[in-house]
Amino acid sequence: MKDDRPAVPTSRIGRCGELLVQYRLLCADVESAAMTTDAGIDLVAFHPETRMPFTIQVKTNLRPKPGGGKGRPALDWWVPENSPAQFVALVDLSSEVAWLLSHGELDAAAQQRSGGRLHFYMYTEEDYRPRRGGCHVREFERFLLPGRLVDLPLPGIGPGTG
Repeated sequence: MKDDRPAVPTSRIGRCGELLVQYRLLCADVESAAMTTDAGIDLVAFHPETRMPFTIQVKTNLRPKPGGGKGRPALDWWVPENSPAQFVALVDLSSEVAWLLSHGELDAAAQQRSGGRLHFYMYTEEDYRPRRGGCHVREFERFLLPGRLVDLPLPGIGPGTG
């Protein structure tokens, strides 16, 4: 299937991902603001139920690409292990989908580590069944925004709190 949307310059892919995350947050009544400097935190958000701020680093893919250069379509992101943000939002612009993971969750799910970075990927073909578990988009539905905001690991939010 051909994607008829206009091309997005590389310099704008990250900003588009940030705006998509802000949109998803705002639709869930969570205010957020973009940071003006690149210090590893892209957004500061404020959850109305806990009245607590939290920080997000956003990593964005324009579209899936062949895994390993020749394999099945996959999304992949490299995230610094020592990011100062509390959460990482992983974005696929082609489907306008965003996932939100804490650093602990991302660390546990990362498939590779190299040079102080975590490598995280998801295969996207609907009926593909990878031999290795924990690497298909369907296995990360619980992290999708905005539904993820219900169980964010923040004080006062989620099951058993409040």
